[in-house]
Amino acid sequence: MMRLRIARSAEADLLNGHAFYERQQQGVGSYFLDSLYADIDSLLLYAGIHPKPYGHLYRMLAKRFPFAIYYDLQGNLVTVVAVLDCRQNPGSIKSRLQTR
Repeated sequence: MMRLRIARSAEADLLNGHAFYERQQQGVGSYFLDSLYADIDSLLLYAGIHPKPYGHLYRMLAKRFPFAIYYDLQGNLVTVVAVLDCRQNPGSIKSRLQTR
């Protein structure tokens, strides 16, 4: 049975995304969190099928927002390490993931 863990860095990414969307329009931040947590929960079924664009972490694209969920898979443990906005510079995404 798969287990799911969300690293503190990914929790911080989710809270930053929530704050950003909540500033755009009240309620959208909560919708963002609900949507992203549903995507993360789907990893219990689909972990390991996604591409590894930087070689060491899998990347799943969120369904409703321009975000990518980066995770590691070790045995039956899925660890979400980052939830990043895809609209940022790809170089900054890569450097953020390499500092892990």
